[in-house]
Amino acid sequence: MSMTPYTIAILQADLDDLQERLTRVRWTNELAGVGGDYGVDLPSVKRLVEYWQSGYDWRIWEAKLNAYPQFTTTIDGQNIHFLHVLSGEDNALPLILTHGWPTSVVDYLDLIGPLTDPRSHGGEAGQAFHLVIPSLPGFGFSGPTTEKGWDRYRVARAWAELMRRLGYDRYGAHGMDWGSTISPEVGRCDPEHVVGVHVTEIFSFPSGDPAEMAALSSKEQDQWQAFQEWVKKKGAYATVQSTVPQTLAHALADSPVGQLVWNYQMYGDELSDNYILTNVMIYWLTNTAASSARLYYEDAHAEQVPTEPTTVPLGLCNFADVYQSIRRFAQRDHQNIVSWNVYDRGNHFSTQTAPDLLINDLRTFFHKLCPKKEANLGDEG
Repeated sequence: MSMTPYTIAILQADLDDLQERLTRVRWTNELAGVGGDYGVDLPSVKRLVEYWQSGYDWRIWEAKLNAYPQFTTTIDGQNIHFLHVLSGEDNALPLILTHGWPTSVVDYLDLIGPLTDPRSHGGEAGQAFHLVIPSLPGFGFSGPTTEKGWDRYRVARAWAELMRRLGYDRYGAHGMDWGSTISPEVGRCDPEHVVGVHVTEIFSFPSGDPAEMAALSSKEQDQWQAFQEWVKKKGAYATVQSTVPQTLAHALADSPVGQLVWNYQMYGDELSDNYILTNVMIYWLTNTAASSARLYYEDAHAEQVPTEPTTVPLGLCNFADVYQSIRRFAQRDHQNIVSWNVYDRGNHFSTQTAPDLLINDLRTFFHKLCPKKEANLGDEG
């Protein structure tokens, strides 16, 4: 039940070891003129590694994280690291924010100010939140998982327990990527306390009934085809991590450039080098390549999978070039979709590429559900 204050303090020896490894990188070969057709291209990797060696400063980002209260606690035998940032506004709604892979709690750093102190960031007092931002089990400063079974459902139960320990009787849940699969499960396992769930994707897929596919509109058919094309071109990481995560992890644990490239395949060029490298650093410094990849395996092999639709109010905040959220499928799995907003900019990493849209959508969604927010402050806060 205890909450232990936590400060990130990476040993200088670990940073020196990283730099030494980077000086000994052995570059791969590649075909001329193919660009990214075969995967992440060599020039992009060389540019990032050069910046990693000579321009990037981990201590700056360590200090940015340490500027916010952090804690650890043990839930279901697993260490859980989380940021807990209280708003100064009365009746702020507690909100748990869940990141995905290959990211971390760094995703939400730029949202902390606007969400906890809306009046200083173009909002109103009634739009304020108390924020709980955990590192997924097996990710980052939560450290590696030590036993089997940490699928989305177990994580959701851990999140509900975390919010209970913090003393929150009513709270919301938001997530992106894995957070978009976990957050609806938080609502499913704790419906008495979750007022609503807000996600950037809804992972609902065809049931196998041909009539369901035949009923898709032309727009939905195009959307499904676009998603299938994305899976063919960029979905190999999920197949590997859901089948043989340990095989891959041996390479990533030994090579920082390998960890960089495996993560970078999902990032692309739209995101800042500092954001990319800080996330890579968290995986590297905590040696969680294996345990973070295991989430895919555990979820693919989950033994107790709910079949009934969720009932807690659900809102989608979807961004450009994110294709998998098809409403016809989503309504089968979630019977209480109350908000469905699709934006023509941003992307999968919306906290970085369209934070204004995401913040406004979060404020609007929860304000409609809780026009008069009432919440208890967390016990450890």
